[in-house]
Amino acid sequence: MTEKQKFTSYEKKLIRRYLIWCYKTTKESFERVERKFTQLTVDDFIADELKSLKGKMRSDLDGPIKEFEEYMNKKEMSALSEKFADPQRGVFNKEYLYLKIRLGAIEKAVVFFLGKKELTAIHKLYEEEMTKRILQARDHT
Repeated sequence: MTEKQKFTSYEKKLIRRYLIWCYKTTKESFERVERKFTQLTVDDFIADELKSLKGKMRSDLDGPIKEFEEYMNKKEMSALSEKFADPQRGVFNKEYLYLKIRLGAIEKAVVFFLGKKELTAIHKLYEEEMTKRILQARDHT
């Protein structure tokens, strides 16, 4: 489909909601993998800060620091296996590659049916929703 059809206002609303749903569900699945890598970058920084402690404070925290490093190693192994079929060669898992390509296709569909401004608006809505979920989450407190 390369030509734009004429849609009623009602049809445009349905298309918009469907595209938002497609974007949200695909982006969530994609980010479930991607965020592990960005979290590891932050975790590395935190681990370095903890390991830079000196004296009694450092020795008192050796156990928790070691547990944190083990947690990081497990997260890294999980992230690599979810993203790559062959990490050494950089070959993506089929599921990951599908999500990556699908997300790009959904963004193109948003631009095609609704325009570039609407894609920017959907990006903003998604970011606001994810931040709101984090701030309201009670399961990690």
